[in-house]
Amino acid sequence: MVVCGKIRRDDFIIRGEYMQITKTNIVLLFISVFIIGLLGTYFGSKITETEVLETNQGQINTQSIDNIEKVEQAYSLIEQHYIEDVEGDELIEGAIQGMLNTLDDPYSTYMNEQATENFNEQIESSFQGIGTEVSMVDGKVTIIAPIKDSPAEKAGLKPNDQIIKVDDEKLEGLDLTEAVEKIRGEAGSKVKLSITRGENNFEVELTRDDIPVETVYASTKDLNGKKTGIIEITSFSEDTSTDFKKELTKFEETEIDGLIIDVRGNPGGLLDSVEDMLMEFIPKNIPYLQIEDPEGEKELFYSELANKKEYPISVLIDEGSASASEILAVALKEVGYNVVGTNSFGKGTVQQAVPLGKDGMIKLTFFKWLSPEGNSIHEKGVKPTQEVKQPDYYYSHPIQIEKPFKIDQSDENIKTSQIMLEGLGYKIERKDGYFDDQTALSIEKFQKKHSLKITGELDKETASTLELEVMQRIKDGKDDLQMKAALEGLYK
Repeated sequence: MVVCGKIRRDDFIIRGEYMQITKTNIVLLFISVFIIGLLGTYFGSKITETEVLETNQGQINTQSIDNIEKVEQAYSLIEQHYIEDVEGDELIEGAIQGMLNTLDDPYSTYMNEQATENFNEQIESSFQGIGTEVSMVDGKVTIIAPIKDSPAEKAGLKPNDQIIKVDDEKLEGLDLTEAVEKIRGEAGSKVKLSITRGENNFEVELTRDDIPVETVYASTKDLNGKKTGIIEITSFSEDTSTDFKKELTKFEETEIDGLIIDVRGNPGGLLDSVEDMLMEFIPKNIPYLQIEDPEGEKELFYSELANKKEYPISVLIDEGSASASEILAVALKEVGYNVVGTNSFGKGTVQQAVPLGKDGMIKLTFFKWLSPEGNSIHEKGVKPTQEVKQPDYYYSHPIQIEKPFKIDQSDENIKTSQIMLEGLGYKIERKDGYFDDQTALSIEKFQKKHSLKITGELDKETASTLELEVMQRIKDGKDDLQMKAALEGLYK
């Protein structure tokens, strides 16, 4: 079977003609895929957008034939003799998912027809949902990063938040694809998520929306007479590298003094997109990327760039920077550019999505990617050259209130409100969750400023208004210590 198509997101989706096969042939196919050839690699000068995968069934050895026959026997036995009615398609999907589960790899999954459709939508012009990139970490659905201006970001969801329930239904026991199907939904529909953040648990209700895939945002800032270009990249999709180069060209034509590339909260995306960008910065004597196949063989990729940029460059990362973002950050770090922020997520593998049957696909880890110096960041992340944390209120979680909190009470939600109030400039003497007189006085001042009923108590309306002001302050970047450090560090 030969299929070919186009690379998308860190996962290389193969589009093309699908072979029509019977249920028995599906069993034969997916066993063959895993045993003898799906890991056939990309040979050639680089990983290209058009790929050819060939499965030569004539190469199946005796052990492989025995294994295939064993699965076929189990399938026939269940279908013919199990006491309850069973759907053959469900047996096949269960067998495929069972094999993938044994890999203990959160990035290798089976996608049925609906999951495949959702996956394709997410890398096109827009998709519907809450706007998060998620992964399975220690059996928990974990947010890698919320998408810029999405319902998830507006609700205050953050990297490493764990989604425990969707509309009071536990996600425990579901694979990632099944969990994502429950989280996503039509624009305008509401969904309630139960979230664990560290030791805190809370609930948020979101209204799903259309999530546009706009990925490049450019601006400039002047600091001490120096003009700095800032390019924020929210993900690496089909048009990202083209849009990035356009903005970079504009900056260079106006003779910027320095450049900041901001990939905080960027969960990754297309490999070829980040490659195109790296070829603008990494000179030809240094590989901008290495790819390692299952046999440990490495292929090195080079640009045709003669020299590094004449102006200084900094990259901003955080715990929500993953995959392609980390490829960019570590490559620039290893050629001497500054990386500012906090340790990144740590995804150092490459997946390919291969059609299976006419409706589904398998997304399987094919390769490891390595830095220019041959280092893997998988499950370790990229360590910044200049570690800078944001103010405490950046990491606060939504306040959960059933009854108003008053003086002399203690609660984690009171602690959260104290951190928020201090971040907004109100005087706070205690940040341990004990509701003291100063906390009440600061709440009264906050309530007066926002024309709320002045009680000095932390009620639902006060908490909601407090959260909104904090989110707006974060969005405005008034206390963005990481950006400030990157700007100041450019010209030292």
